[in-house]
Amino acid sequence: MVEKFSIAWKQWCQRPWWRKSLNVVTVLFALAGAAIIGAWGLYQLGVTNNGGAVDKNYRSLMEVSEIEDLKLANLTAEEMDNEWAKRYGRVAALARYYPVNARLILSASQHCNNPSTVDRMLAAVGIYIDNQKEVDQLSQRIIKIMEEVPQQSTTNAIPWMTGPEWPALKNAILRDSALIREAGRLSGVEPRLIVGCLVGEQIRLFNSKREMFKKYLGPVKVLSVQSQFSYGVNGIKDFTAQAVEEHLKDPTSEYYMGPAYEHLLDFETNDHVTERYNRLVDYRNHLYSYLYTGCILHQTMLQWRRAGYDISDRPDVLFTLFNVGFSQSVPKPNPVPGGSHINVGDRTYTFGALGFDFYYSGELADVFPFEREHFVSSQRMLTAEDVARIQENVSECKRPERGLEYRKDSTQKTSQDNQPDPFGVNHETVKPIEHTAQ
Repeated sequence: MVEKFSIAWKQWCQRPWWRKSLNVVTVLFALAGAAIIGAWGLYQLGVTNNGGAVDKNYRSLMEVSEIEDLKLANLTAEEMDNEWAKRYGRVAALARYYPVNARLILSASQHCNNPSTVDRMLAAVGIYIDNQKEVDQLSQRIIKIMEEVPQQSTTNAIPWMTGPEWPALKNAILRDSALIREAGRLSGVEPRLIVGCLVGEQIRLFNSKREMFKKYLGPVKVLSVQSQFSYGVNGIKDFTAQAVEEHLKDPTSEYYMGPAYEHLLDFETNDHVTERYNRLVDYRNHLYSYLYTGCILHQTMLQWRRAGYDISDRPDVLFTLFNVGFSQSVPKPNPVPGGSHINVGDRTYTFGALGFDFYYSGELADVFPFEREHFVSSQRMLTAEDVARIQENVSECKRPERGLEYRKDSTQKTSQDNQPDPFGVNHETVKPIEHTAQ
């Protein structure tokens, strides 16, 4: 046998190279064909089939799905709050043993309106918990302690949010949410900070001219646009807006935001006074009001940071400085919040406190979330097309004649001429800008 193999090997070695290559290729094809045919045969015989098996926890899986939903329609608001309190107690107990799962369940619970969903999540993770008895015992202790304190009927711990102003204002803000988020991206500012300024200004307006704004803001749920002395939904003064524009262009300014923002507020015409007025006193599209607000916040933060004081995580101070203006923004250690005094109900608040209350209340967090960085400096330069797209956000709505407030007979004319026409505001047709600066 060995001798025959040796003879065959010598004969193969004496063959020309092309014949050897052909022999090798032929053998490889034969092996590949045999492998394919063999695999097909095994498949046909069912050798490779995986028939599956019943999960060992199938009863537990069924029980999770069979948890009955609460009859939410039959529960009062207080009863619903009590049901949620029990679930939070159970999640708190789980957190002492399995904090990752508790955090995930708590986060998911914010996006569902049914406490029974939390029950299912807790039961599902419980399938893998060996010390479920310990978790249940702790859960019962927590719930028992909670039940010793009767469920309170107070709707909100923040007093000014319990009145009729906040629900109406919240709906109006939601209608502008796309524009606010876009202004935040363009100006490099957390949109929630822009809303904080908006809340303070709108609550101030509602309570300073209560009867007029009850007539418009409440029923129609639109933001009030100012056209006297201060302009737009955020009450930005003309000289403040002009200062913002100058800061964008001046690299030597302590407020300079960087080259990426220099053309953010470029004008289309040489009549900057009229164009600025038309931007801010726009009943249909409030993008420019939010853009100027974002720039004021960003520029003020940079002024303080360059002076050695970082107030980027002090919304109360930022709102206060927005309210009092650049002239009173003097960097110093230990700044304190304040600003204009605003009466809401039987309490007096400051502008900074109202914005602060909203910012940390959690209200509208699904639309304006808390971001890791409150300010972001973009490096992307705006193109001419980008600037033109921003400038398109000025509508052709009817505006009060500019300068009317400076005339001697202005008290007789402004009472009606300067009232907004809420029925002419169509926020639903406002389209978000596609471009973002970041």
